[in-house]
Formats: sequence, structure tokens, C-alpha cells
Amino acid sequence: AADRRTEGPSEESAARRRLVLAGIAIADAEGVAALTMRRLAAELGTSAMSLYRHVQNRDQLLALMVDAAYAQAPLPTPAPPHWRSRLDLSARAQWRLYHEHPWLAATMNLARPLLAPNGMRHIEWALAALEGLGLDADTRMHAAVSLFGFVRGCAVDLAAEQEAGHASGVTGDQWMQVQEARMAALLSDGTFPAFTAARTDPGLGLSAESLFTFGLDRHLDGLAALIATAGDRSNLGGTSRAVVNLR
Repeated sequence: AADRRTEGPSEESAARRRLVLAGIAIADAEGVAALTMRRLAAELGTSAMSLYRHVQNRDQLLALMVDAAYAQAPLPTPAPPHWRSRLDLSARAQWRLYHEHPWLAATMNLARPLLAPNGMRHIEWALAALEGLGLDADTRMHAAVSLFGFVRGCAVDLAAEQEAGHASGVTGDQWMQVQEARMAALLSDGTFPAFTAARTDPGLGLSAESLFTFGLDRHLDGLAALIATAGDRSNLGGTSRAVVNLR
């Protein structure tokens, strides 16, 4: 208690920031499963109990880590003028961030979202980009959150890959090479002809990056079609009103 009284707001803020950054460093290097209060205390050269002066529990620590991670991907001012450029920029910033912090996507849960103001800025950015395009508030919110969820979904396996690599010492590429013979055997009897034909096509180039890029482009294509439909409805509505006024 005496320590709390003698530690001012600025010292408390600095101490909490050191704790959060140390937690991020452990999770980046070893995976979030390795992050315990005891492990963090050892990293900081203090006791585990002393950490509870700055965070209530590990869940609060993770929420602060998520927010601090998103703060590393600031969105530019001014924003690109076109809605599609704005959403593309935000999605790619999130994608890079998930690669820099593989634990981040899997730590989040859109059903029970963490209060991370810096992450919410990406939702705010998307909502603002979609204003004035004929979409109602419900559609704009669904568009913003589903895009955020799409990027997170593409990245959620990064944590599992990180942990599997640490546990086995086998990289993802090495694992795929081991599976190649098993895959060839599975496809040899003709049970999956369409899959086999696509897989052996010389133009096929499937990767996490290509899946993300393809999905992002198609997601934005879908929004473009929705916006165009909203614009058509708006134009029809304007025509209808004009007819009524003429009468």
C-alpha cells in the first residue's frame, strides 16, 4: 500500500507500459501461452505479486497488450479519398500487424471483444469511409466489422503455427514437404479429380498471402456492388419523388 501512495500517476503509467511491452516481447518470441505473470515477473526482475499493482489479472494485461499492438499501426492523416483505398489500406495494415505479432489475432474474440481503443480506430476508419454512399448505419457497421473479422480470420492460424514451430522445431514449409507424399497418395485414386486438376495446374500459387489478397479483393468487390445497388435505389427514389412533385 505504501508503494501505491508514493508512486505518482506518471510513474504508474511508465511502469504499466514497461509491463505491457515486456508481455508483448514474450508473446512475440514464444507465443502467448508462454506468457504467465510469473514468467513476466522474472523477465522484469520483480515478484509476480508486484505486477498486480499495475494490472488486475492476465486478462487485463492481454487487453492492454492488444491495444498497444494496434497502436503500432496508426492510420494516416489525411486518409485516401476513395472508400476502397481507405478500406484496403486499413486491412493491409492489420495484416502486417498480425504477422509482426502472431499471437494477436488468436487473442481477440469478436463475440466478446476486448476494449482496445486503438483497434476500434480501424472500425471507425471503415465506418467513416462508407459514409455518404447510400448505405444505412446497420449495413455500414456490418461491412466494417466483417472486414475486420475477415483479416483476423486469415491471420488466426499464425499463432498456432508459431506455437507448433516452437514445440517441434519444424517450420511450416518443412511440415508441408513431409505431407506432400501423403497428399499425393490421397489423390492417386481419383477420388478428388477437381482438386487434383487444380492442384497440378502450373499457374496455381496458393499461400497465406495469396488467400488474404484474393479474399480482400473479393470482399471489396462485394461492397462495391452493394454501394452501386444503394446508389441505384437512391436514384430511383429521387426519380419517384420528382414524379410525385410534378403531379
